[in-house]
Amino acid sequence: MGLKPRDLLASALISLALAAPAWADSDERRIAVTGEGRVEAVPDMASVTLGVTNEAEEAGDAMQATSDAVWRILDRLTEMGLESRDVQTSRFALSPVWSRRTESDSDRPRITGFTASNMVMVRVRDLDRLGALLDAVVSDGANDFNGLSFGVQESDALQDEALAAAVADATKKARLLTDAAGVTLGPVVSITEQGSGAPRPMMMEMAAARDSGAPVAAGEVTLSASVSMVFAIED
Repeated sequence: MGLKPRDLLASALISLALAAPAWADSDERRIAVTGEGRVEAVPDMASVTLGVTNEAEEAGDAMQATSDAVWRILDRLTEMGLESRDVQTSRFALSPVWSRRTESDSDRPRITGFTASNMVMVRVRDLDRLGALLDAVVSDGANDFNGLSFGVQESDALQDEALAAAVADATKKARLLTDAAGVTLGPVVSITEQGSGAPRPMMMEMAAARDSGAPVAAGEVTLSASVSMVFAIED
């Protein structure tokens, strides 16, 4: 026998009453904050992209001149103690050079030559030799440099330290806010890592003596971390 409308209404009211506590639990008061952590460290390695670019009327001549210089550079890097794992080709290109069209020139642009370029990324693990290395590769024919960055070889422990500092920063903010609001900070509900920042250079100081090669900057690098935390607010 089916339920009467009055019985269905009573059953629905009972279901709503039973569901009310669960809804109240999910509406728990919370506070969400973010924290930042930074750790400074003295770099012990550097990365530089360097190479050779040559232009010639014939593609083969441009390529040959560039290849010869790059081989000299690679041999020099080996002589200076760099391992093969620290040298990697990052760009290899051969492109035409077109004539420039002027207002009085009715001819179509034409190829007047070719440019060959070969770039390698070099990782230097002994900063004391960086200046001398740069001088050496220039004497071997390097004429194109793109960026010099510093880093830390063993950065895991430093990154963990930055992450712990970010958690401490978020906790401090949460406690400050709840104290100001006159409520009690409860336990952590969730922690989410927002990301870790790659080492970035800070203020630099000249590291190379004038007679030891090209002057380079040592200084410090900063490793950063960010977290989002949610805390319960106790009654």
